[in-house]
Amino acid sequence: MLFFLFLLSLGFANEKPLPLSETICFNEKVPLGFHADVDSIAVAYANAKGNADRLRMRLREGLRSGTISYDHIRSAFADHLVDQIIPHWYGTPWSFGGHTDIPNQGKIACGYFISTTLRDMGINLNRYTLAQKSPADEAKMISCGAVITEVHQDTPKRAYEAIDQLTNEGLYFIGFDEGHVGYLLKREGELFLIHSNYLSPVSVCMEALEDSRVFRSFKKFHLVPISHNDTLLQRWLDQASVL
Repeated sequence: MLFFLFLLSLGFANEKPLPLSETICFNEKVPLGFHADVDSIAVAYANAKGNADRLRMRLREGLRSGTISYDHIRSAFADHLVDQIIPHWYGTPWSFGGHTDIPNQGKIACGYFISTTLRDMGINLNRYTLAQKSPADEAKMISCGAVITEVHQDTPKRAYEAIDQLTNEGLYFIGFDEGHVGYLLKREGELFLIHSNYLSPVSVCMEALEDSRVFRSFKKFHLVPISHNDTLLQRWLDQASVL
């Protein structure tokens, strides 16, 4: 509950990312779980979505007037999605057929977690259409024409090293061969996987990529930039359809 109150106290004006100590427990290597009163989460989540829309309008006006740059838009988008939208979902149970759009009410599959949080960030998409795509096709939809990077390595160590070299600070979509999808976050030089995890804890969580059992069970990955994808961000600003 203290973490929940901390999130609420950040407010709309705070565009700085959460400290890593607030988003993941390093000492015990335990993925973050987010638990609070269901009604309180619903109200707070509605506020987070409203704040995302106001952020979008403010950034669009700032870009139009020349008072902000795309670098500012990239970081503001990623920080709000990662620190204000996604945390409400932590602890929501995973299910192969789960498609709830309310955090901690019902269950959610990995594809629906991605499509729902992107939609609730304000991206104009059909969450059902996106969620039902294969990881490779989902990558194509989200890319909006940007380059999709394929990583194919024979060991988790080599895959991690390749992904580390190919990514900058920011947020990415990651598809796991034909079996799973999630967000890849690089923050302060560390790589994290944010996903609806079908292994322990069988819920939405954030975990260090190199420690993830899901990551270590795949050899092929599809990477698409989100916070570095200016076409996707422009469609967000203009509320233009992604699908």
